[in-house]
Amino acid sequence: MLSPPALADGGATLARLKAGVQAERRALQSKFHETADGPVVLREHCRLIDRVLKDLWLQLRLPVPLALLAVGGYGRGELYPHSDIDVLVLLQDPASAGPAAKIEELVGRLWDTGLELSHSVRTVAECVEEATKDVTVMTSLLEARLLAGDRGLFSRFDRVRRESLDARVFFKAKRLEQEQRHTKFQDSPYTLEPNLKEAPGGLRDLQVILWISRACGLGDSWAELARRGFITLQESRQVQKHHRLLQNLRVRLHYAAGRREDRLLFDYQDSLARDLGYSATAHRRAGEQLMQAYFRTAKAVTQLNTILLQNMGAEIFPARDSDVARISEKFRRVGELLEAHPPDLFEREPSAILESFLVMQQHSELKGMTAQTLRALWRARARIGATFRRDPRNRATFLSLLQQPRGIVHEFRRMNQYGILGRYLPAFRRIVGQMQHDLFHVYTVDQHILTVVRNVRRFTMLEFAHEYPLCSRLIAGLERHWLLYIAAIFHDIAKGRGGDHSQLGKIEARRFCREHGLSAEDAQLVEFLVEHHLTMSAVAQKQDMSDPEVVRRFAELVGTERRLVALYLLTVADIRGTSPKVWNAWKGKLLEDLFRATQHLLKGGKFEADQYIQSKQNEARRLLRLYGLSDTVQDPLWRHFDVPYFLRHDAQEIALHTRLLHYRDSADQPVVKARLSPAGEGLQVMIYVRDQRDLFARICGYFGSTGFSIVDAKIYTTRHGYALDTFQVMDVGTVAHPGDMISRIEGELASRLANQAPLTQPIQGRVSRRVKHFPIAPEVRIVPDEKGQYHSLSITAGDRPGLLYAIALVLSRYGVSLRTAKIVTLGERAEDVFVVSGPALSSPKTVLQLETDLLKALQA
Repeated sequence: MLSPPALADGGATLARLKAGVQAERRALQSKFHETADGPVVLREHCRLIDRVLKDLWLQLRLPVPLALLAVGGYGRGELYPHSDIDVLVLLQDPASAGPAAKIEELVGRLWDTGLELSHSVRTVAECVEEATKDVTVMTSLLEARLLAGDRGLFSRFDRVRRESLDARVFFKAKRLEQEQRHTKFQDSPYTLEPNLKEAPGGLRDLQVILWISRACGLGDSWAELARRGFITLQESRQVQKHHRLLQNLRVRLHYAAGRREDRLLFDYQDSLARDLGYSATAHRRAGEQLMQAYFRTAKAVTQLNTILLQNMGAEIFPARDSDVARISEKFRRVGELLEAHPPDLFEREPSAILESFLVMQQHSELKGMTAQTLRALWRARARIGATFRRDPRNRATFLSLLQQPRGIVHEFRRMNQYGILGRYLPAFRRIVGQMQHDLFHVYTVDQHILTVVRNVRRFTMLEFAHEYPLCSRLIAGLERHWLLYIAAIFHDIAKGRGGDHSQLGKIEARRFCREHGLSAEDAQLVEFLVEHHLTMSAVAQKQDMSDPEVVRRFAELVGTERRLVALYLLTVADIRGTSPKVWNAWKGKLLEDLFRATQHLLKGGKFEADQYIQSKQNEARRLLRLYGLSDTVQDPLWRHFDVPYFLRHDAQEIALHTRLLHYRDSADQPVVKARLSPAGEGLQVMIYVRDQRDLFARICGYFGSTGFSIVDAKIYTTRHGYALDTFQVMDVGTVAHPGDMISRIEGELASRLANQAPLTQPIQGRVSRRVKHFPIAPEVRIVPDEKGQYHSLSITAGDRPGLLYAIALVLSRYGVSLRTAKIVTLGERAEDVFVVSGPALSSPKTVLQLETDLLKALQA
């Protein structure tokens, strides 16, 4: 038992005290690893700190009347290994010089013993004043307990605090505070590195319930809430189980990090999972299994939080009889909430389960469901079995949910939250809470799917038309656009099973369409979309769309304009639903270019190379005339361009090149011109220079050193030996005005190319934590094209600063020249495709060595 001696010998005594505290903390850590009982560790840690504080208080002989109070988490007896120790020194009157010095000495000694203190010094009146202004202070004081000092002062404080607390005001303030806190976490418990304490479904959501319950006199514990009928005895046991799991995880996290850390970071997920007995399988890491268990716990906590706060709200703000109205034989409106009537409706008529969500969609005045109805839904979910799913009425209701003009996203999210969606679609149930470590999805599979449904829904809404003008226009003309919602639900539903999830998802979608009576045409559309939901993005981002054959093959695959429109809409919704970082304007332009080119073919348009080139040249001439240039100004320059140039550049680019180069087609100095990208984001940089060795590497090195990310490159060499390259670059950074950056690029890059300075070694850029903990095994593949004239070089790796430059250096060493480059970054995953040529590629042995060296550069 720790008992600090008298403090007469100053520093030596504090050193012994600090060592004693650390020894007891280590003993608690060892005990936890043996017992895995988080609540016990929290209580014993509190007792340890209680003893230290009380002994120091006594030995410093603080004057009365003063009191030392534990508040916040420490006050309620939950002190995590590395959490701050919240204390309040309570004064009867404002502190004079003597007590103030003693209090300062107490705080200093506590810090010297290694305790991370968070303290305040207030009178009773100041406490009430601060609590009235700030609900966080009121909450902290709600859990105050006396450690040492004047008991009468504490009693007065407790009485005044209770008298000043307005239960209704406190309830509203805590609800608002929770909403604001949830907004910080995108209202989702399903982020890949969740905050165990603050995120939706975390410990704070449970604490909010007990704070409100205590403040409103409804009970101080889960057992009391059960006795009062707010939750059932079974729910009380379940919530205590969830509470213990979250407490244990947070304790483990503090110990693993060696500091206060409440985020389940990638750094700790696998090690914590192994500690808890999870082991990796063929398709899933141990950490993924732990996180799925956590997400299911967080989901249950958010359910309980919603139900209980609504129950408590009904108790604190009872509805007037005049605020109840009949909607149908089965449902009524209570205030702004839907209520099933009678209460056992779902048990008696399980078909009413899906009907309740349909009613929510059809009545815009309803803002939610009563706690009684939510609880009844949760309990009745087990009634959704094979018989329920085979019932034609339920199948019709489910389809009707997808066809409503409003409420689709809200109700499907509510159905997922209460376990209804997973019960009705067993395949969906398997991916609830399932993580995706592909470096570009930032949501669990079920949340990604529902986000894609939301994105498709937004295409239909006028208020979002400015964000998606083409998508909004296309979906307005798409017959039975609700089929896209079905495709969105099934496109990733087979993730995590092993094998091709697109093919497995197609089988699930086919079964759903058959069981729900969709026509053959509609079923085939849904199956096509699920099977090919990745195809359009792959073609747009990885293949050369200037090649008419690429577009023709894609058009043959799609087959009809209806399929093309649907696939385009689903692809945009899918990419935008992976991560805020994955979508950018350049990807949007690539998809739109492929869509328009394919639509032209499907409508009967020709894509003959000669006719295609002639139309581009005519449009370029028209644009040049707008600048007052003659009809023959382009002739000398265009004689140096061959068919591939005109195929790979659009009319606006051809006109721009002609305007800038017609009078200096044999320039001695490099010409570098940058402009805001026509795609609407980033810059487009044109480089015209007599061809030189290592040109691509120099350009990549420059952009890498200035913090730009290359997202596309068109590499072209004229007939008279000049390189005419166009780069799309992103991440302009924090430059005050883009014009400043444009001028800088034009000057610095032209100078670097003119001097042909030796290449420097690539900077070993720091990889992100996600790439570090979930690395992608680099892949390199070099294959010749059908004619053997060029080779396709495909590279997949975790992205990092300087990656493209490292690739360019290796290609330079082998004398490999680039024809074009498709630079694709999906979150933190790089998937680049280059069309290359060079004598080295004719030797299988040299190609093998090139692939080996590229792999080394990718792993660096």
